[in-house]
Amino acid sequence: MTGTEPRTQTVSVRARDGFESWAGMVGDLVMPVSITSPHVERFRGTATALDLNPIDLSGFAFSPMSARRGAGNIRRADPENYFLFLVHGSPVGLEQNRSNTLLRAGDMALFDSSHPLSCEFLDEGRLSRVSMLRVPRSALPLPQDHANRLLGTRLATGTVSGALLASYLTGLRTHAERSAPAELSRLGSVGLDLCAAYLAMQSGGPGALPAETRRQVLLARIRAFVDHNLPDLRLGPDTIAAHHHISVRLLHSLFREEPETVAATIRRLRLERSRADLADPRLGHSRIGEIAARWGFRHPADFSRAFRRAYGMPPSDYRRLALLRGAGQTEGPASTLADAGCEWAR
Repeated sequence: MTGTEPRTQTVSVRARDGFESWAGMVGDLVMPVSITSPHVERFRGTATALDLNPIDLSGFAFSPMSARRGAGNIRRADPENYFLFLVHGSPVGLEQNRSNTLLRAGDMALFDSSHPLSCEFLDEGRLSRVSMLRVPRSALPLPQDHANRLLGTRLATGTVSGALLASYLTGLRTHAERSAPAELSRLGSVGLDLCAAYLAMQSGGPGALPAETRRQVLLARIRAFVDHNLPDLRLGPDTIAAHHHISVRLLHSLFREEPETVAATIRRLRLERSRADLADPRLGHSRIGEIAARWGFRHPADFSRAFRRAYGMPPSDYRRLALLRGAGQTEGPASTLADAGCEWAR
């Protein structure tokens, strides 16, 4: 998939006629392969593809099958792509570039379209499920020989970059429908940087990566730390810098080219979490001050001022309108809520 604006498409197939459709769809979304399955008569499969330009993120769930890509397939069509995939369901046997490995749920591996490939999606009485990131070889800021030495091997996932990448692969597909095209485009760039950093570490260290890629990966780690620690009243530039073993000065310089400063990022995220809780009918019994404190606001008055500055109304009004809208009792608040402005002080 290619394009200037991110988009999502989902394909589902069932039964014998669906197996032929599935084979064609795999050829379109991934690359031409020869597939067989002992479940042709009752085959089931679902694929969701998200175009993030220049990378694609796809999720697959399907009946057990085998996939082969031989020299003939490569001669007919070679898109020159790498594919990084994460296993969620039944084990997968992978063979490429003289490497042969068995992958279980939580494992990641890399293969590419220019080498013969064999994949066995094993039958354990359930659907096989994988997430797959397609990265054009020309877009990966990593020497080709560094990436090629990883083909067909089980990649370590117990690293910081591995945990971030796994979270990216699973979380983005879940939240993509609620993301604006501009945000998805930026997340596509983040995914490419995370993938490059992860593969660089697997092949011996980050030294082969461009400086900008290393910067973006460090920013991704910092954002993940901030997001996880929003309730902590101590969260600020000092604690963030100390956790990542960098100076506060370097931390601020990292954010100099970003839309927001460190403090503004923390404030915006805390306000977004508070706003979501205010609109949640399950938390209707919680006081506004309790919700604000849950997300790191020390004083209710400071929270009210920040909320009004960001969304154009007091938190009490927002909550009332959001709950009325959720109950379907009014049409007015919908436009009011949708049009609420968001201005973040740097």
